[in-house]
Amino acid sequence: MNRSPYISNAPSVSIIMFKVLLALVPSILAYVWVYGGGILVTLSLATVTALSTEAAMLKTRKRAIKPFLFDCSAVVTAWLLALALPPLAPWWLIVVGTFFAIAISKQLYGGLGYNPFNPAMVGYAVLLISFPIIMTKWPAPLILAQSQLGFMDQLHYIFGNALPNSVTMDAVTSATPLDYLKTQLTLKHEVQNITESPIFGTLGAKGGEYIVVAYLLGGLFLLQQRIISWHLPTAFLLALAFISGVFHLVNPAQFASPLFHLFSGASMLCAFFIITDPVSGPTTPKGKLYFAAGTGILVYLIRVYGGYPDGVAFAVIFMNICVPLIDANTQPRVFGHPK
Repeated sequence: MNRSPYISNAPSVSIIMFKVLLALVPSILAYVWVYGGGILVTLSLATVTALSTEAAMLKTRKRAIKPFLFDCSAVVTAWLLALALPPLAPWWLIVVGTFFAIAISKQLYGGLGYNPFNPAMVGYAVLLISFPIIMTKWPAPLILAQSQLGFMDQLHYIFGNALPNSVTMDAVTSATPLDYLKTQLTLKHEVQNITESPIFGTLGAKGGEYIVVAYLLGGLFLLQQRIISWHLPTAFLLALAFISGVFHLVNPAQFASPLFHLFSGASMLCAFFIITDPVSGPTTPKGKLYFAAGTGILVYLIRVYGGYPDGVAFAVIFMNICVPLIDANTQPRVFGHPK
């Protein structure tokens, strides 16, 4: 007679994390095409820092090091944080953010499986609050930049904050569409006129749309592999589209369209790679819907009314706080017991 559990051959943590990393590869390639090879340096720095910090913290806690280093969870955190940072962020910013994400947000809570907050988003939020000017200084896409930096030039800038003699900072940087939109709206310009700027593409950022599509493709791969469920990305994208659609219908001159919000900023990254974190998110199907929908609504409200262009990190952290309450109130009824 067969006995429970009936689930066999469940994938290991390392296999799950490896597939998440594999799903991020298309977006990394898109990053290189849009911004240049500097993102590879950022990813490498974040990865080395994450693994070193993880090993040091495990040794301090007198835990086995090898199993946790090879489960790839620290690398996933490093990559998610690196992809959220400006591609030409200085090396020390990457190191500080990754160290905080692993040491404080993950290991001090007990390591993988015990962290109540998404480590990558905590690291990002700390950097954004501490160094807002650097965190909002994004390079212009190569197709729009007045002066293009080669890989070695980007390397020198990341480690030495030095540009070629004939190149100024204004020639290689540009405001992000979300930041530019928020700034121009405060100057009483209308959305239709604002989006005529060359930094805007068909749906989102010029060039950045390819990165967003790459995130979408990676997310669909995770869904096909059953690494994530449909509840979280679907509820997040629908909630973000719904609330932005309502505001856009009421006043299209002051509020951008749902497609713009879906294809701008970290929306797709959040939908498929951030809120799908199995540790800091809810466990029940209904709870996942509430969690993701709440995150989508908060992202929009922060974008429109908050002090930051994008609100993914703060929205996710706030909803992480609500996870115990969400789980407690969305548990399915036990068979044979009244509600």
